[in-house]
Amino acid sequence: MAKVQVLPDQVANQIAAGEVIERPASVVKELVENSIDAGATRIEVEFRNGGTSLMRIEDNGCGMSREDALLSLERHATSKIRLAKDLDCLTTMGFRGEALPSIASVSRFQMQTRDAENEAGTEILIDGGRMLHTRDCGMPQGTRMSISKLFNTVPARRKFLKSVATEAAHIVHCVRLYALAHPNVGFTLLDDGRILFESAAGDSLKSRVGAIFGRQIANSVLEIDAEEDGMRLRGLIGKPNFSRSSRHEMLFFVNNRPVENKTLSYALVESYYGHIPKGRYPVAFLFLEIAPERVDVNVHPAKKEIRFREEAKARGFAVRTILNALKDETESLGDFTRVETKPAAPRLPKRLDEARDVTSSETPARKASSSPPPARRRLVQSDPPAPAKKAPEGNKPPAAPQPSLGKDRKVESPSEAESVRQERNWSYLGWAQGEFAVFDTGSGVVLLNVKAAQQRVLYEGLLTDFETHKVHCQKLLLAQPVELDPVSSAALEEALPFFERLGFEVAPFGRNFFRIEGVPTWLEEKDAEEFLKELVAMLRQGSLSPDKEGVAVDLIAKRAAAKVRRLREEPRSEDLDRLLERLFACQKPLTDPDGRPSLIEIGAGEIDRRFQRRNRNRGDELF
Repeated sequence: MAKVQVLPDQVANQIAAGEVIERPASVVKELVENSIDAGATRIEVEFRNGGTSLMRIEDNGCGMSREDALLSLERHATSKIRLAKDLDCLTTMGFRGEALPSIASVSRFQMQTRDAENEAGTEILIDGGRMLHTRDCGMPQGTRMSISKLFNTVPARRKFLKSVATEAAHIVHCVRLYALAHPNVGFTLLDDGRILFESAAGDSLKSRVGAIFGRQIANSVLEIDAEEDGMRLRGLIGKPNFSRSSRHEMLFFVNNRPVENKTLSYALVESYYGHIPKGRYPVAFLFLEIAPERVDVNVHPAKKEIRFREEAKARGFAVRTILNALKDETESLGDFTRVETKPAAPRLPKRLDEARDVTSSETPARKASSSPPPARRRLVQSDPPAPAKKAPEGNKPPAAPQPSLGKDRKVESPSEAESVRQERNWSYLGWAQGEFAVFDTGSGVVLLNVKAAQQRVLYEGLLTDFETHKVHCQKLLLAQPVELDPVSSAALEEALPFFERLGFEVAPFGRNFFRIEGVPTWLEEKDAEEFLKELVAMLRQGSLSPDKEGVAVDLIAKRAAAKVRRLREEPRSEDLDRLLERLFACQKPLTDPDGRPSLIEIGAGEIDRRFQRRNRNRGDELF
């Protein structure tokens, strides 16, 4: 067995770098925090090739003397704490003294710094943890740090980096977070010499949100500011009914530190219950000011997470503040209505049937009871049923297994399936509970969930389109502009070929801007932007991956089918007949895409048993 020994400093620093330095954006985060702690009022960040070639962070802070600069490169050397009890009252961004030696151990690291007491600055150059030189240099007061050849000593780590666009997007997102958190500091962000973002010190929070996240969000938020029990919560929250498909625009800052915290996240989502549909998330930029001793920031290697020492008080304060703001807004609008907890999906376009012979529906507004009954609506627009699989020779769709709700009836061949289909003779009885079509089958009664049937038909039709590469794209007369945050933009740009196969025609239109020039024929034009953003959010979360196209297509087809809306009127019997033909042509007609029943049977035997009658001489099968 090997003997225990102390690791060399270079090895220890590289181990620490594995926890602190996850990607180029982690380097930018640590160095920007140091600049803020140094009292800088101007910070300039430049990067090239997603940060892998070069990262430069320059500030006009207090700077360092040569002695302090050399000492800052030692492990656990910091000017921000002295005693263990100082961890309970942290007021600085950094405090561990691990960032600089960790960065220097896995890159080519150059530091240039000067404080107010020295006429000459100090330049230190380190390559992979080895000191190359220390010498005087000329520069204004402040600090300039340049990092190149990141992970040159640990090449295995480079393999885990994403594309240049993705890594650049994370850097942009990081800098913008700190620009949002510290409006008293002017930030400049450059990519290979080109200015991406520039903000002057003293900008209001709303103006910075507009510059960073777009004017649409800035015009759809409410300002909040409340104090209670030594805590102050201020910031911007989305107006009622304004929501997003992901949590990416729920941002929290505790004592101006960007953090991830479940207490605040749950408080925000809980406060919006009833104001936004289920499955949607609010937009929020919340700043909580609290005594440092009431919060613990030393719980994550990258300081991303925090813990409140009084979770219940912080949560309750946040909920009350947000609820009061939402209540005031609804009262000022004179709207006390609450939205449904389930999202109201838009109707499917009529042109869906023209392109794929798939069931579509419209949902007109319900008439008042005093008005004449509205005309019955059609469930489908075209006659021929959509095949569930690729059509064989002869252009005849393969027969799908037929449902047998009494005894299990197996269909052995396409010819038998066709005969079974012809034998079906259901009599339409009526419309029940606003969503079920009731049929007399001769051997019982069947309840058809029309919405579930439509979803199954649409779902399998879309899968067939994707499988046979016959997804049709509908060109838009006027292209729709879409603005995304940097990380989402990078994710979409990487996945553009995949979206093209899905029937989208999306083109870059400047940094973080895109134009939707065409949409799949199954998607309404008015829903294109929101649906595209939902898919991009799924890309960021990892639930959607172009590398696993089969899984991704299935997920997208399910989301498209979920947009079928429940009927509010009784359909015509001939429309129901055509819907049944399409349903029985599917591979799995008995269930919707999520596995719930699309139709159920109450057999004659069950009816007799309920009425306490002897069984009549009837067949058990539906067909």
